[in-house]
Amino acid sequence: MSVEVKVPNLPESVSDATVAKWHKKPGDAIERDENLVDLETDKVVLEVPAPADGVLKDISAEEGETVTEGQVLGLMEEGEAPSKSEQDESADEGEEASGDKTKKDSGEDRKADSGGEKKSGRSKDAEKDLPPSARRMVAENDLDASQIEGSGRGGRVTKGDVMSHMAGGATGPRPEERVKMSRLRSRIAERMKEAQNTAAILTSFNEVDLKAVMDIRSRYKEDFQKKHGIKLGFMSFFVKAACEALQKHPVVNASVDGDEIIYHGYQDVGIAVSTDRGLVVPVLRDAHRMGLAEIEQGIADYAEKARKGTIQLDDLQGGTFTITNGGVFGSLLSTPLLNMPQSAILGMHTIKERPVAIDGEIVIRPMMYIALSYDHRIIDGKDAVQFLVAIKEALEDPARMLLGL
Repeated sequence: MSVEVKVPNLPESVSDATVAKWHKKPGDAIERDENLVDLETDKVVLEVPAPADGVLKDISAEEGETVTEGQVLGLMEEGEAPSKSEQDESADEGEEASGDKTKKDSGEDRKADSGGEKKSGRSKDAEKDLPPSARRMVAENDLDASQIEGSGRGGRVTKGDVMSHMAGGATGPRPEERVKMSRLRSRIAERMKEAQNTAAILTSFNEVDLKAVMDIRSRYKEDFQKKHGIKLGFMSFFVKAACEALQKHPVVNASVDGDEIIYHGYQDVGIAVSTDRGLVVPVLRDAHRMGLAEIEQGIADYAEKARKGTIQLDDLQGGTFTITNGGVFGSLLSTPLLNMPQSAILGMHTIKERPVAIDGEIVIRPMMYIALSYDHRIIDGKDAVQFLVAIKEALEDPARMLLGL
């Protein structure tokens, strides 16, 4: 019995999706609930599971196509999926049959080698892996795609490779590859441009001596991990410090809606997480009520979901303030862009040992530059500077922060 594979219900506010990747091809055996295809929305990737055991017959929506809720993606034949041994036997039989045909048609093969090889199955298979521009050039010039050396990702043949092949490679490879932006990357671009076009963004800086925080981590990290099952990192201290500073300076936690300012009586802190697909910002709800262990566990869970592509749209929505850590990549200083409609974002950076003057003496301390980008329409320079000072004081004397003093 034939079964349609359809686009599932999309999250609220999402009208369509893009077919990102098919994990099966027609003829492949599939098991119920096995992931067939990934659909990419503006923020998350949705997995479409197989509705039953069987074999995939046809694909209706190719990779890169835009689809809507309920649209048919493909067709499968329901039934018991062939076992792996049966599939292997079938493949072996196919190879043997192919080998017999090769022996019988060796004369035809030699003819193909002299000018007709472009019509062989090998060439057609190679052409399937080409981007549209390269495939068109191969077809127009009657080239054999299997004879072209690829310089793209994973050895993929690009348009530049085809041009170099046609020129005989005399000028050396000058590879180029044109790749369409993913839905997530396009959305990131839109939001970054929206922030620049809408808000009056200004950035203030300060520096923090992290010796006290590092001493606490060094002293208690083993006991902390044994009790809570999670490592004690720096981010939890910054989240706690940010929540305290936001309570002291509520305008930094506010947002603009038309000609009104919305003051949020809670701190939902977004943590920027870098993935292979781009930047996502999952939100720690009511972060001001969390302990260090809860914050670390929440961040670890979100990071794992982001890496696996299983993070949900609800995890990314909302947020009153964002923290981004460019220090993990070695950034010494930066001016982060706002995560609209929020009015401020805190940038962390790499920790460097530097000479500093303390009580009239020069000492070496682990220092970090911190940056606050903010919407100058509602946040004055005084508020921004005092907010950074509050962050600095909380981190340089974390005992007072953790004791609620």
